[in-house]
Amino acid sequence: MNESGTRYAKGLAKGGLALMAVLALAGCAELQFLSHAAKEVANEPAATPPSSGAAAGNGSHYKVGNPYQIKGIWYYPKVDYAYVEEGIASWYGPNFHGKQTANGAIFDMNKVSAAHRTLPLPSIVRITNLENGRSLRVKVNDRGPYAKNRIIDVSRRTAQLLGFERKGTALVRVEIIEDDSRQLALAMQNGGQVPAGSEPPLPSAAPTVAVSGAELAPPPGTAAAPPPGAAFQVQVASAPPATVPRAAQALPDSDAGITAQTVVSPPVVYVQAGAFSQFVNAQRAQILLSGIGEVKVEQVLTSSVPLFRIRVGPASDADAADLLLKQVIASGYPDARIVVAN
Repeated sequence: MNESGTRYAKGLAKGGLALMAVLALAGCAELQFLSHAAKEVANEPAATPPSSGAAAGNGSHYKVGNPYQIKGIWYYPKVDYAYVEEGIASWYGPNFHGKQTANGAIFDMNKVSAAHRTLPLPSIVRITNLENGRSLRVKVNDRGPYAKNRIIDVSRRTAQLLGFERKGTALVRVEIIEDDSRQLALAMQNGGQVPAGSEPPLPSAAPTVAVSGAELAPPPGTAAAPPPGAAFQVQVASAPPATVPRAAQALPDSDAGITAQTVVSPPVVYVQAGAFSQFVNAQRAQILLSGIGEVKVEQVLTSSVPLFRIRVGPASDADAADLLLKQVIASGYPDARIVVAN
């Protein structure tokens, strides 16, 4: 090939490379467009940046949510101001620090917060460590935990205050604080403030009547007292406002320190292998599990038919309950769960 032909070939090669680069960029743009279009068709919400209030722990929005499925298990979020549950708590931290929670808050493992599978976000709950009596008001602003038989997941700071950071788990009681949770829900649904007019009115003032008076002459043999000085004059206060605005007050938040609760008796923890409608099946399970530990057969009356539930234990603490649960599952009862006896 002569010199001019060589230059032509090189130019053609460069042009081809440039054309391929243009086509590649066009292809990437097309893929991005199609991906964006697919999200719109699937009604997937676009990721939103954290709001200015997200770092405060309340999140960017109030969330209850629809039923959802994790690892084959369905969860049903709902508003439940009568919620009380006893079970095992765990804690989470470094892998989620600085990330957004399920309702747009910024998770800080060094602040007091918690994750729950079904309670509204945010809510305020009281968590009591049944092993040492430590108790704490905690803001729930995330979803979880999804490890088997955990009822709540708390931040590292919460675990430190409740006294189970090193241990990793603890037997706890979780109960929602209704008034604080209602106020927080109302504020989150109204731009972060309690709307005007939602404050309870103060009691009405007592009725007043007009009083007239007249000066009387002193009785015979007495002298009239001198009039009181300025120091004894009564100042009439102005009428109090009809309502006390809540919007100016701080919204309910987590505690910064613990309180002590008296634990009447230590919690009794079992692993429930299952419940059977036929007593013979319950007996069979009892025999099979007897090598693990003490097995109890308890009859439970229901609205339809009596059931016979099988419980193994009791376990001394959360770690012992976890070990017992693994043994029961390995014995052929995959739906076994940890329960705290009343």
